[in-house]
Amino acid sequence: MDKPTHLQSATKPDTLQSARPKSLTFTASTDQRFFFFNDTRNDNGRRMPVSMYGVRAGFLFPAQHDRPALRGGRLASFKAGAGFYFINQRLDEPGLLPNTSESVTRHLRIATVYYERYLYRRKAFEISLPIEFGYGHSRYELDDDQTNRHEVARGVFLPLGVGVDAAYHFPTVRWLRPLHWFGINFLAGYRFILKKDIPDSQINYSGFYISVGPSFFLENLTSDIKYWRQKRKKK
Repeated sequence: MDKPTHLQSATKPDTLQSARPKSLTFTASTDQRFFFFNDTRNDNGRRMPVSMYGVRAGFLFPAQHDRPALRGGRLASFKAGAGFYFINQRLDEPGLLPNTSESVTRHLRIATVYYERYLYRRKAFEISLPIEFGYGHSRYELDDDQTNRHEVARGVFLPLGVGVDAAYHFPTVRWLRPLHWFGINFLAGYRFILKKDIPDSQINYSGFYISVGPSFFLENLTSDIKYWRQKRKKK
């Protein structure tokens, strides 16, 4: 009797080999991005990246039609879900309010929904086009030690982001299977502000952003759990 397809593919070295999913697959990951703001520059006037931390969660949707560019891997056509991001940044030097002795602490909170269509997903590599829309809240705390003044300004904004995402999943090693739960991710995109309601002294958050670093692929972990359960049942 032939073995199930998913057990055959699980023994191959290809990180993403598996049967075509017939239902949604839950996925989640941490996400660190570097935003470039007009008010964060070095002594030469060059923009410096500001770290934004977040988390994303959603589902992989199976491909309904044959797509040659997705062969050889998990045949998900796209993924969609929601995310949350935050920034806490202190501007000790005049930036938003030039020619003053004031310092500003910036707090940003952004909730997003995203749609990410795969262009290429073969073996351990994948390339996708993420589109994000969100709701952001800004809080600025202004301090002036000379005048002993403290002010707080709040605002909201609606960001829309588009980009290109590329990822590499580490290969499967039989004696160290958890290795392929991890990989490397690179994201580059641009953020448009569709609407904002913030004080004139605050900046427009439209601009370029990048993300590069290690990544955790939850779908690979859940795939292994299913594989181990099937293997135990077989025994």
